[in-house]
Amino acid sequence: MAKAIMLQGTGSDVGKTVLVAGLCRAARNRGMAVRPFKPQNMSNNAAVADIPGDASGGEIGRAQWLQAIACGVAPSVHMNPVLLKPQSDIGAQVVVQGKVYGQARARDYQALKPKLAEAVMDSWSKLGEGADLIVVEGAGSPAEINLRSRDIANMGFATRADVPVILVGDIDRGGVIASIAGTHLILPEEDRKMIAGYLINKFRGDITLFDDGITAIERFTGWRCFGVVPWLKEAALLPSEDSVILERLASGRRKALKVAVPMLDRIANFDDLDPLRAEPQVEVVFVPPGKSLPADAGLVVIPGSKSTIGDLLRFRENGWDRDLADHRRRGGHVVGICGGYQMLGALVRDPDGIEGTVTETKGLGLLDVETVMEPEKTVRNVTAHSATFGSPLSGYEIHLGRTFGPDCLRPSVVINGIDDGATSADGKVFGTYLHGLFGADAFRARFLESLGIVGGGIDYRAEVDRALDAIAVHLEKHLDCDAIFGLAR
Repeated sequence: MAKAIMLQGTGSDVGKTVLVAGLCRAARNRGMAVRPFKPQNMSNNAAVADIPGDASGGEIGRAQWLQAIACGVAPSVHMNPVLLKPQSDIGAQVVVQGKVYGQARARDYQALKPKLAEAVMDSWSKLGEGADLIVVEGAGSPAEINLRSRDIANMGFATRADVPVILVGDIDRGGVIASIAGTHLILPEEDRKMIAGYLINKFRGDITLFDDGITAIERFTGWRCFGVVPWLKEAALLPSEDSVILERLASGRRKALKVAVPMLDRIANFDDLDPLRAEPQVEVVFVPPGKSLPADAGLVVIPGSKSTIGDLLRFRENGWDRDLADHRRRGGHVVGICGGYQMLGALVRDPDGIEGTVTETKGLGLLDVETVMEPEKTVRNVTAHSATFGSPLSGYEIHLGRTFGPDCLRPSVVINGIDDGATSADGKVFGTYLHGLFGADAFRARFLESLGIVGGGIDYRAEVDRALDAIAVHLEKHLDCDAIFGLAR
C-alpha cells in the first residue's frame, strides 16, 4: 500500500484542490509514482474516468481529473469514489465509483454514509496498488463536528485509514489565525492528534509580515507551520471545480470578443469555457442572476446544467430569454453545450419526472429540435470532429436525454462517427452534447476566426501543464516539501 498524506481545509474554497495538484506534480517531478484521492466530492463539474473492466466511463470530480494530469496518469473512478451532484437546494444525485447510485436529500444522505464508507475504503485500497504516494484532499472542513459521527470526507476517513493531516488556512478571506486555532479548539482529541501541522495559503505581499501570526498559532495549537504559500496567479489557468469562482468572473477587462455566459442555478461543467478564457483576445463574462446579458457580447454560450428544466424556467425569470432574442436580432452567435443545447430547442419533456415535478416546458426556440429526458445516462470519453470546420475534437459526454428534430440534419459535430448536435439555418446558433469542445486548439482557432478574431488557438493543454509545473516550483520554494512528503505513512 502506498504511503499517504491528506490536506484538509479550515473551510471550503481555501485552495486545497490547487495545492494537492501542485504537490502531486512536485512529487512526480521528484520521481515518485503519485495519485490523487478525494473520498467524497460535491460538484456538478464532472469528468469521465476509467472503470477497470468496463468499456464505458464513470464520473469523478473535475478536480481529481486535473490532479491526475498533475500526476501524469489516467484518471480513475477510484480517485473520487463518492461524487454528489446537486440538483436542488436540498438534494443531489449520488455517484459511487463512477456510476449513478441514486438520488438523496441531504438528511437521507447522512443515513447512506456507512454504506458509502465501504466503497471509499475499497477504492482507497485499489488506488494504492503500484503507487508510492497518495495525496488526499478533504472536503469542506473537519470542524463541522455536527457531521462528524458519519463523516467519510475528512477526519472520518483520516482516522480510519490512518493518514496524517495538514490543515490549510486561507489568509485572503481573513480570520486565518482564528480559523486554525478554532479548529484546534473544537476537534475531539482523536481527530486533533491526526493533524501534523498547517500551512497558510493565498498570501499577498511580504510573507515575513506573517511571522508573528505563525508564533501566535503555535502558541494556541502547538502545531508546526509547513510554510506560507503566496497568491498563485498560475492557478487562474487551471480548471476550477467550485462554482464559487464564478462570482469572481462576473466582469473582466475589455477585449476584442466578449462572451456572455449565464450563471445557471445548477450550472455544470463550466470549465468548458476555460480555453476561451485563456485566449488573449477573448473576455468571458459570467452573468449572475438579476443582471442582463451584455448587449455588446458577440457570443452567448449556455453551459451544461444538472437540472435543465429548472434552469430553463429560471432563465426566463431572469429575463435572459428576452436578452437572448435581442442578441440574435443583432446578429449575435449562440452556442449551447449539453443542457444548454437542450434549452435552445422548442421543447423539453421529462415524462418520468427524472429532474423533478415539472415534466414539460417550452425551450428558447433558437433551434428546431426537442428533447426527451430518458433514465439511461450517457457517460463516455469520445473522439469527434467539427461538422462545420472539419477540425478534430475530443472530449466527453455526461448527459440524460435524447434530442431530435429538423435542425439535427445540420449536425454541429460528429462523435465516434455519429452525427451530434444541431445548427440553425443561418449557422449562427448551434448546440452539442460534447463537453470539451473548446479545448481543441485548431477548432477554437477556426471558430474564433469565424467571429472575426484572428490569431487564436493557443496550446491550451500545454498552458495547463506549464501552470502545474510553475505551481510545483512555488510549493517547493515556499513549503517544507521534504517534511510534508516525509510525513506520509
